[in-house]
Amino acid sequence: FSNTYRMIEQDDFDIHTRLHTIVRGEDEAAMVESVGLALVKLPDVLNRLKPDIMIVHGDRFDALALATSAALMNIRILHIEGGEVSGTIDDSIRHAITKLAHYHVCCTRSAEQHLIAMCEDHDRILLAGCPSYDKLLSARNKDYMSIIRMWLGEDVKTRDYIVALQHPVTTDIKHSIKMFELTLDALISFKKRTLVLFPNVDAGSKEMVRVMRKKGIEHHPNFRAVKHVPFDQFIQLVAHAGCMIGNSSCGVREVGAFGTPVINLGTRQTGRETGENVLHVRDADTQDKILHALHLQFGKQYPCSKIYGDGNAVPRILKFLKSIDLKEPLQKKFCFPPVKDSISQDIDHILETQSALAVDLGGTNLRVAIVSMKGEIVKKYTQLNPKTYEDRLELILKMCVEAASEAVNVNCRILGVGISTGGRVNPREGIVLHSTKLIQEWSSVDLRTPISDALHLPVWVDNDGNCAALAERKFGHGKGIENFVTLITGTGIGGGIVHQHELIHGSSFCAAELGHIVVSLDGPECLCGSQGCIEAYASGIALQREAKKLHDEDLLLVEGMSMKKEEVVSAAHLIQAAKLGNAKADSILRTAGTALGLGVVNILHTMNPSLVILSGVLASHYVNAVKDVINQQALSSVKTVDVVVSNLADPALLGAASLVLDYTTRRIY
Repeated sequence: FSNTYRMIEQDDFDIHTRLHTIVRGEDEAAMVESVGLALVKLPDVLNRLKPDIMIVHGDRFDALALATSAALMNIRILHIEGGEVSGTIDDSIRHAITKLAHYHVCCTRSAEQHLIAMCEDHDRILLAGCPSYDKLLSARNKDYMSIIRMWLGEDVKTRDYIVALQHPVTTDIKHSIKMFELTLDALISFKKRTLVLFPNVDAGSKEMVRVMRKKGIEHHPNFRAVKHVPFDQFIQLVAHAGCMIGNSSCGVREVGAFGTPVINLGTRQTGRETGENVLHVRDADTQDKILHALHLQFGKQYPCSKIYGDGNAVPRILKFLKSIDLKEPLQKKFCFPPVKDSISQDIDHILETQSALAVDLGGTNLRVAIVSMKGEIVKKYTQLNPKTYEDRLELILKMCVEAASEAVNVNCRILGVGISTGGRVNPREGIVLHSTKLIQEWSSVDLRTPISDALHLPVWVDNDGNCAALAERKFGHGKGIENFVTLITGTGIGGGIVHQHELIHGSSFCAAELGHIVVSLDGPECLCGSQGCIEAYASGIALQREAKKLHDEDLLLVEGMSMKKEEVVSAAHLIQAAKLGNAKADSILRTAGTALGLGVVNILHTMNPSLVILSGVLASHYVNAVKDVINQQALSSVKTVDVVVSNLADPALLGAASLVLDYTTRRIY
């Protein structure tokens, strides 16, 4: 609050000139006016001082005025703590000073790399560490308890109090005030003694102080609110705290020297390197999230971090200063190396699982599920699929809204909606072009628009066979395989083709209609209107048709089988009869397996995949028959291809989720 000079005088420095440049107001305009006022006053001072080198520290707006004046007056500038990354206007100011400065003292290896990547001359950069660490790492005060009691009260114990220090974010003042309010609410609920320091003088600070007073923080029994703590005492307070919370650079930098747990709120320090003691709450948008972070961090003790220094920065800086040749040209040199990124914890990875809403439109059931990035079905909803378009769309929206609401309760962040449906689909537009006869009133249907409008989420739509292939590519046998084919053996026969790691849709979105490969010119009629398709032999509907024929002729049931009078004959009865020795049922299944095998041989000769995956409820009954046909009918060059049964419990839902998760993965990583 403009009184730092008193600390400088206490250290026995002579101050040559004092400039009053801070314009009161604590808003954006006041910051600009303060810089302007400093620019007006500084030239006269610099002309009188005629310094050889101007040392400029940090990233404050007043430092920018000093660096600008010195650069325009051809005074060499040494900038301390450049090259670091944070999340506010300080970033821009810090990098602007870097471009004005001639010499640089940085604190971390990444900061050094950033300076090099910003075109600064490597020979004019010193990696010294943070000067404050020289004091931090040598700070030993046996009487620290008296300091703690002086600021927090006689009854306070070490590791049982909190230090809170939060500043406005000048690029988003409204949000930072709201975040400060949520922080105070969380601290009040946490019920621990807390030392709250007033915010700095940046734009938005007055509003934050009003929030403190509105909540009665200065008079609350659990809080002590102060404007300033001397540095030596502040060191002891954070060194023995149970936790520090806020958005000050002190939390992510200096406090690491003591291993004190830190909760960094919002984006003000985004990008700064941190030790493992720092937990980020970048979307600090609820009191519960901040409170959860407090429960996670409070009272822990982490290893001391020396990311920002080893205690020997000052001797290095002095040596660097003495090495500067005042006769060399001021003109800067440039180079263009790469930038390294920093990695740290994030509260969202602890609290929320990135997930997708998966929708499976089957002939009988309509299913919606919350599916995690790892393929875990967190929650699933099932309803009968309505017969009309209006009822079906209404039910999809209702189930999706319900699932999206529930996702919050199970700590899942929904990234989008993936829909798997039968029929021919235009995935680019999210439109079902033509449907199978199993799903009525389902042609020329725009699914993307109404669902996206209702949920405010991106929506992807694809054919169920393609979705099964995507599920295998992300979670199943197809993971890491460049070329493979998936065949679904269920109510119908479908599939998907992955070539060079990409799904093939075809010119009219009709690729991989594998169920309609013709294997006999005079075979049974298929639902598509043709004859002899694989689906007409090997689908669940085809097997049910043959089972009914046997049942009508009293040739289905054998010893060990029984059926209730009202029970509907199904493919399962045919399979059971075959297992119990019914020769006719066994012959039908062998014929179906042969038809499927011939279809697979055609696929091998056309696409030459390295893997064939059989998926669906009938896959295990067909796999051996398919392998036999390949050995008998396929060219020798493809006989060795692997044919496996899918190990995925729910490929339709996992495939629908993959539509979302694959896209999201590509965008983020």
